[in-house]
Amino acid sequence: MKARTKETVTAYLFLLPNFLGFLIFTSLPVIFSLLLSFFQWDFLNPPRFIGLSNFVKLLGFSFKNGYLFPNDPHFWYYVFNTLFLMLVIPLEIFGALIVALALNQKIKGIVFYRTIFYLPTICSGVAIAIMWRGILNPDFGLLNTLLEKVSSFFHLDLQGPNWLSHPFWARISMMLVGLWTIIGGNNCLLFLAALQSIPRDLYEAAEIDGANCWQKFWKITWPMISPTTFFIAIMSIIGGFQGGFMLAYIMTGGGPGGATTTIEYYIFNNLYTFQKAGYAASIAWVLFIIIFFFTRISWKYGGKLVEYH
Repeated sequence: MKARTKETVTAYLFLLPNFLGFLIFTSLPVIFSLLLSFFQWDFLNPPRFIGLSNFVKLLGFSFKNGYLFPNDPHFWYYVFNTLFLMLVIPLEIFGALIVALALNQKIKGIVFYRTIFYLPTICSGVAIAIMWRGILNPDFGLLNTLLEKVSSFFHLDLQGPNWLSHPFWARISMMLVGLWTIIGGNNCLLFLAALQSIPRDLYEAAEIDGANCWQKFWKITWPMISPTTFFIAIMSIIGGFQGGFMLAYIMTGGGPGGATTTIEYYIFNNLYTFQKAGYAASIAWVLFIIIFFFTRISWKYGGKLVEYH
């Protein structure tokens, strides 16, 4: 056997475990979910082919009393919840950049500070959700207790809201916990790596020309980290559509009144609670189309703002 052939065979053998894993745990389940979306299956009876009925029920509209109503109003409400929770994404990206800029300084104990900020990322998500459920408790939670102490000190009549019992404040709570968890996590780590890759010569030349801190950030830092920012933005959008389940499941159970139920949570409910496997698969594929559409739009128009060096 020739040396080149041996190298090719060796390369394929190294790729084989990953390929088999991708085939078994990714490709086949995706194909199965696509086929399942055309069936009605409750796990107890054999699957029954119903064609596009799941998608018609999910996305279709019908006239009732002269008005147009969606066939599944819950789905559109949960789409709204998902988009509402995604409003915090710009703040998460901006906050991660601010934290990365602070952690990029050469100060004593910087490794300790980086570890503290990254700690929520490596901690158990369930433990974090339980901790924040206690903090946001309206009766004895830490946050409302602090608000009461501050209002008493300034002689104000302020009362903390029912964070997890009011539809609006429940959504704000989810956004607050997500912001606290993400702001020092992987996005910050990516920004920190991008900042450290910027040549110091550029800053030194700018200082010689008399540039201030804002000018150096806007003319050097921001263009140099724009590819990283674009990548983080794309991944945040994808994660936003796919997220929101764990925190809502632990902290609010999707309530109150479905106010914190996201598309991902709705898929979970249909599959495990309502035992509608085919309908859950159709929701998952509609979610895929939504993610693909928003990612494509972001790539088309957001990519023009990226400066590659």
